[in-house]
Amino acid sequence: MTEGLRLKRVYDAPEPGDGFRVLVDRLWPRGLSRQRACLDLWCKQIAPSPGLRTWWDHDPARFAAFTDRYRAELTDNPTLEELGALLRDHPSATLLYAARDPQINHAIVLRDVLQEHAR
Repeated sequence: MTEGLRLKRVYDAPEPGDGFRVLVDRLWPRGLSRQRACLDLWCKQIAPSPGLRTWWDHDPARFAAFTDRYRAELTDNPTLEELGALLRDHPSATLLYAARDPQINHAIVLRDVLQEHAR
């Protein structure tokens, strides 16, 4: 199930349509309880490395370079295949992230890579 893979801020309220909810951040979101997060899985191993995350610093001017570097990290990350296999077992799934910007975040890159691998 990677074609209909949704993205959502982890701070937004859970909805029935979210399906299998996976937090894909390395760090736990500030001020959010585990109960309120309503997660099925916290997959922190799939997030960008600390060095890459620090380098990028959510700078929109670096997003293209970040995307290339993160994709390179994902090709060497065995968790990508594990997560892809797990998501295929669920009819609907949502990747959750804490970043403020819904247009510039690592979950977008991850979703695209998962969808490419599913084809």
